[in-house]
Amino acid sequence: MHARRKGKSGSKHPWITGKPDWVAYDINEIEELIVKLAKDGNTPSMIGLILRDQYGIPSVKDITGKKLGYFLKKNNLYGDIPEDLHNLIKKAVNLRKHLEQHRKDIHNRRSLQLIESKIRRLVKYYKRSGRLPEDWIYEPEKAKLLI
Repeated sequence: MHARRKGKSGSKHPWITGKPDWVAYDINEIEELIVKLAKDGNTPSMIGLILRDQYGIPSVKDITGKKLGYFLKKNNLYGDIPEDLHNLIKKAVNLRKHLEQHRKDIHNRRSLQLIESKIRRLVKYYKRSGRLPEDWIYEPEKAKLLI
């Protein structure tokens, strides 16, 4: 995002959608697996990786017709703040801790500015989409308490 090059888009989705022949789970079993993994404390991205690697479920959406987040919302297991925002806040907190010890590290000071601008953009998006309340504000001092 902040580099001088154009970059390449992310992962490619498979051409064929729908339930593959080798998947032995139905919708109810997949929902039970998602709920069990979420109660164990896994993040949504980790749940997707575990379902792919250990249970052979390549895509929850292709099999069930609904995204993984739908099942988490349905069972009230969704986090307070979205996972990508949480990871960026955690990165910013760790970088602030580093900059307290190394005050002249100007390169990481710049990267902290870039991370916090990403956080502000994400917060604006999540407020628009209703995922965060309108009065939610990112403050670096309070971010330590969130993480």
